[in-house]
Amino acid sequence: MMWGTLLTSFLLLSVGSANDACRIVPQGPEGDAFYQPPASLPQEDHGALIWYRPFTGTAAVSGGQNTLLLYTQEGINGNQVATSGYMVVPDGDAPEGGWPVITWAHGTTGIADQCAPTRDTDPSDSTTDEPLFEDWLSKGYAIVLTDYEGLGTPGIHPYLIGNSEGRAVLDIIRAARTYEPKLSNHVVISGHSQGGQAALFAAALAPSYTPELEIAGTIAFAPVSNLEIEIPILKNLAIDSLSGTVALILRGLSVANSSLDTSTLITPAAAALYPQTLTVCEKGLDANSSFGGLAGDQLLQPNADLSGIIIGLTDNDASYLKIQKPILVLQGEADTTVYPFTTTDLVNSLKGNGADITEKTYANTTHTGVIAAGGSDATNFLTQILPATQ
Repeated sequence: MMWGTLLTSFLLLSVGSANDACRIVPQGPEGDAFYQPPASLPQEDHGALIWYRPFTGTAAVSGGQNTLLLYTQEGINGNQVATSGYMVVPDGDAPEGGWPVITWAHGTTGIADQCAPTRDTDPSDSTTDEPLFEDWLSKGYAIVLTDYEGLGTPGIHPYLIGNSEGRAVLDIIRAARTYEPKLSNHVVISGHSQGGQAALFAAALAPSYTPELEIAGTIAFAPVSNLEIEIPILKNLAIDSLSGTVALILRGLSVANSSLDTSTLITPAAAALYPQTLTVCEKGLDANSSFGGLAGDQLLQPNADLSGIIIGLTDNDASYLKIQKPILVLQGEADTTVYPFTTTDLVNSLKGNGADITEKTYANTTHTGVIAAGGSDATNFLTQILPATQ
């Protein structure tokens, strides 16, 4: 069983390479060294498991066996990169056909490496996701949870770049199934906020990127969308609640497009704070000593040419995706991070693209509160499209 496997120093895995050879997958090193991949990555297709170790960090989920994974994905530049994440398998024996899998995409935490959920050591960052995860585990679902490209691992995290996020969300399933063969290939994709966007991109990518996976559907809590409409508006508003997020968006776009010079777009006050996007997590960026003390109309130059930003945001807007399987979108009506009208526009756009999509809204519910408010509806949808016992 799994714990016996974890006590060994390596796994001998059939990796299905050209010569059908077996590769030894070592147990990964302790501490932060786990996130530094070997100089030579595995030569298999994306989603290869590099190494693993037991996971007991702040983000570990009760009710199952947690394992930290380092795996490969196709990166922002088309090359293979190492990405971290973890998996949680229910206690007990797997059902016939294996445990069905939920792949979860987390919301915004920041871009600095210490902001990765598997590297976060602050107990106060325990999220509202965990009760939902515990419920799903108790019902017989395994959960895999990516950190995303460059978040915890080498490189800068391409924040809100949809294809990078989507590939991370899918490739961790491949890696987890290599580690634990009793995981099914039947999958539901889910996520919140940034992760809601990531989940939608993963759903659109899956048929061509990971064709062996049987995607049953997607659950998106307050998915980010329509930023190409919002950013030009926010830059003229004297509110500071989203300034840290806008700074992260600029950083993410510049990672995806090296020709985008954000230094010509931001004010001197914002430029002085901008390095913090690489060293400070979301809560710190929202503080008054950081971008939380800078209103939207103090962030971008009044006459800044936003055309490059608009193009980048449009390219990463989930509204334009074509998704084949059912989608449930859950949105709080009191959300001031992902505005309800943008989510309704997203739903209508996806419906126009042929999606089978349902939106549920919750009165007096905030951006983070939607997970608790919508958890029952999400679970009902989950069990309908992918019963835990096949």
